[in-house]
Amino acid sequence: MDSLRETIQKIAVAEPSKIVLSVPAYPETPYGRAVIRAIETGYQVERFTEKQAFHENIPSEKLGEICLEMMAEFRQLNAWAGGFEMAVRVTKKGKVLYNRRKSGEVPVQEDLSHNRIKKYLLPEGEVIPPLVDMGIFSKEGKVIKPMYHKYRQINRFLEVIDDAVRKQNLTHLNIIDFGCGKSYLTFIVYHYLHNVRGISLNMIGLDLKEDVIKNCNAAAKKYGYENLTFQVGDIGGFSRPFDVDMVLTLHACDTATDYALYNAVQWGSKMIFSVPCCQHELNGQLHTEELSLLTRYGIVGERFAALLTDAIRGNLLEYAGYHAQLLEFVDLSHTPKNILIRAVKAPEKSEQSRQKALLEVKRAMEEFHVDPTLYRLLCGGETVG
Repeated sequence: MDSLRETIQKIAVAEPSKIVLSVPAYPETPYGRAVIRAIETGYQVERFTEKQAFHENIPSEKLGEICLEMMAEFRQLNAWAGGFEMAVRVTKKGKVLYNRRKSGEVPVQEDLSHNRIKKYLLPEGEVIPPLVDMGIFSKEGKVIKPMYHKYRQINRFLEVIDDAVRKQNLTHLNIIDFGCGKSYLTFIVYHYLHNVRGISLNMIGLDLKEDVIKNCNAAAKKYGYENLTFQVGDIGGFSRPFDVDMVLTLHACDTATDYALYNAVQWGSKMIFSVPCCQHELNGQLHTEELSLLTRYGIVGERFAALLTDAIRGNLLEYAGYHAQLLEFVDLSHTPKNILIRAVKAPEKSEQSRQKALLEVKRAMEEFHVDPTLYRLLCGGETVG
């Protein structure tokens, strides 16, 4: 026991980025495997049964103690630190075996489109149940080759969120996901923010389809995502149960995106992430004498209307007191609908910059004879021109 304690302490002092405990010591051991990951506040311990995962955050100074306790249930421990893999194995006779070898510490995936190695926020090699159920990961945590574009898309979405969250320096988030659908990205966002980043969450997914909501709640229970729930409800009439830190609106159709953005603004949400979809409103209104070239050809007019819609939304969020960005979300080779709107509350925004953003919207509305829903919602039906 003393030699095991000394070995575990040696590993803890090395400050490993990841530890995997496996090979249950007894048939009655409740967990089949456990993973410990370094997070900003210390470490997160994730224990897996056949159907569930249980999470616990611990301070760095408790790592050695926790690992020693868990080795009463497992015979194998592998840890990665400083470019080395350290392995501890306890035989059935109680003998402690230890070895240390050079190893690639963080699994990486080659981004062939740029001919370079890219580190993903959700690295290949870790078993993430939602990604397995989505058919993106195999049961061993390997990316299914035809799904690499989806894998990159998910990581890109997380990068956009992660960049804003890190700057906020928050330890707890209340999140609303409007029009969540089957909630693939909802589950991934919950997994990353809670399980990887160690942030406590209250998260609600909202959709109109009762059968979809029922299945999503069942999946959240299966994954052990205790603070993720789903409700049947309409975007326009939803009443918030808490102060909202983040609003997600992914592929909400046409003006449903506008109602979601309006609600987010009214609630004073710190962060808004929106991936618009099916933008028909302005395409049906678009008309201009001076720039008719942009509306003459159907496909050009349709795409221009979608871009104009998002540009107006971005400016209206600036007017509402946010710093708004329009970012590429999906490579154009996969879909032309590749814009993500990221808006972060900016209390320091001047009245002059807000009014400038609104004036630009009014000029675009005058030129193209459009009347966007988000403008009417935020400006109370104020007419233009």
